Amino acid sequence: MLATVDQQAQQFHDDVLAGLAAPIPSIPARWLYDRRGSELFDEITRLPSYYPTRTETAIFHTIMDDIASRVPKGAVVVEFGAGSQTKTPILLDAIKPSAYVPVDISGDYLEQSAADLQASFPQVEVIPVTADFARPFALPGGLDDRPKLGFFPGSTIGNFVPRSATDLLRQFRDLLGPGSQLLIGMDRVKPVDRLIAAYDDPEGVTAKFSLNLLTRINRELDADIPEDAFRHEARWNDILSRIEIHLVALRDVGFIIDGRTFTFAEGSSIHVENSHKYGQRGGRVLMLAGGWTPIAEWTDPAGDFAEILAVAEPNRFAP
Repeated sequence: MLATVDQQAQQFHDDVLAGLAAPIPSIPARWLYDRRGSELFDEITRLPSYYPTRTETAIFHTIMDDIASRVPKGAVVVEFGAGSQTKTPILLDAIKPSAYVPVDISGDYLEQSAADLQASFPQVEVIPVTADFARPFALPGGLDDRPKLGFFPGSTIGNFVPRSATDLLRQFRDLLGPGSQLLIGMDRVKPVDRLIAAYDDPEGVTAKFSLNLLTRINRELDADIPEDAFRHEARWNDILSRIEIHLVALRDVGFIIDGRTFTFAEGSSIHVENSHKYGQRGGRVLMLAGGWTPIAEWTDPAGDFAEILAVAEPNRFAP
């Protein structure tokens, strides 16, 4: 565990410094999720304007009998991202897996979430894995001979640009193996005003979530970023069909991280998150490009959100 923590600390350091020095400054969205960030995101999912969690949860309540009939008995559920206390229990209760492996980069938050789920499902072996699921990692031992169901809810796939999303899906396929299944959530394109409201709520929770990244950088990298010099901004990029989250400088500002000086002019920004939205065809094309064949798809009555069940194809590029 210590080696993993040390590796993540170094990766955070490297990603922040490289991202801030890039021609278009950006920091990978996964670093938003320290313990405080994870807590704030849980709060976001309960906001009236944040429709994805509420809509996906409603879909789950209607499709779980169908899901249970399609997933082999004794399967292992591997969730990419810390287990939600709303959606994950619905799945575990329906399919009754032999084991549940939540994978998340935020170790302390993951351990608490896993402990809560273990208490609720004592018959399921809960094995948390602290790892960055966007990078290769290994599953715990003793699970090789069991069928696998990958679980990637919440439209998290939208945080990745399409090329990276394709690579991630291929990595999931390689990890879980041919014949495994993946249940994945995808947010659909909808009116811009609804999208902006979901990522810039009037309560200001999403702003706290994104600005918490600066707090984390100051704390973990001994930086001196003046946090009041930036504001949260959600933008719709129509060409790339995505919401973008930026931290915009309110004034000319400079700060130092590990001996390196960074300056931002008033109005310039740090790009910290994307949330791509997919139409029905685009979602299926993405799955196929990532080595997964969709076998079932469900949506809510309004077509706001989609849940796709897919099966892993053999790696055609294997030697």
